[in-house]
Amino acid sequence: MHVSLRQLQVFLCVAQCRSFSQTGQTLGLTQSAVSRAMVELEGQLHVRLLDRTTREVLLTDAGQLLAQKAAPLLQELADTLAEVADVGHAARGQVRIASSPTLSAALMPACIAACNRELPQIQLQLVDRLQQEVLAQVRSGDVHFGVVVEPPELGDLDCISLQLDPFVAVLPPAHPLMPKAQKAHKATSLRWDQLRGEPLVLLDHASGSRRLMDAALLASGCGPEHCPVVQEVGHVTTAFRMVEAGIGISIMPGLAIPAHGFSSLQVCDLLPQVQRAIMLVRRRQRSLPAAAQAVWDLVARRLTTAPTP
Repeated sequence: MHVSLRQLQVFLCVAQCRSFSQTGQTLGLTQSAVSRAMVELEGQLHVRLLDRTTREVLLTDAGQLLAQKAAPLLQELADTLAEVADVGHAARGQVRIASSPTLSAALMPACIAACNRELPQIQLQLVDRLQQEVLAQVRSGDVHFGVVVEPPELGDLDCISLQLDPFVAVLPPAHPLMPKAQKAHKATSLRWDQLRGEPLVLLDHASGSRRLMDAALLASGCGPEHCPVVQEVGHVTTAFRMVEAGIGISIMPGLAIPAHGFSSLQVCDLLPQVQRAIMLVRRRQRSLPAAAQAVWDLVARRLTTAPTP
């Protein structure tokens, strides 16, 4: 049995109008199309539903039963479909975003505040995790999408690049490298190769930035044999405190530097400039719910236009 929803809709309209011509006008069908739909429905059910005379259309007992039972079912189906469509298009509900600590601190507060203002029906929840965990949660669907440093492999992820964030050196003002930089009339700049021989305090390999730092150091002739990594830490604040204590100098992404700088540390641009790409990532070939798509668009808009410190 292959009864279509359209056939039932036409039948219920006929049952109400008691006229093929009026049914056609109501549904935008020709009278012959209405008649054909009724013949096909009766053929599928193997029962006569209508008695048609030159003046009117009457329901048989089977037709009356079908009209009585089908009408509330079709109305419930219509209500359900409308509710599903509303859920699919409504920008409301909870949206979960994951990002790594540096990005969470530097970029996400402004995005959350903007979401509260522009999308008040959406509750935005930030999941602050290390980059590897962020990517794992995006892939598992535990979060709707993530804000990350360019992954080494995208694989099953779709991404858009938001902005570029350059790496900088962080060292004490009295460090021997500072006079060299000043003599070169670049009081806030150092070359990567000037770091040769310096002990380094770096973020550990759980950070999305570490592989990029290692590659830049190696390319400038400052590999592990020339620039020993004396400490690897999980948080930028820990690295800053170690630099203050004289344990070594550090390389950090620009977004990790406080907006108002430091009172006890010097930040220098590194030349040639090496940048990390900040990206939005989501599962490939998976559509986002309307609320998550609205937040994705908001974050992309704000972070693409936001200046990098």
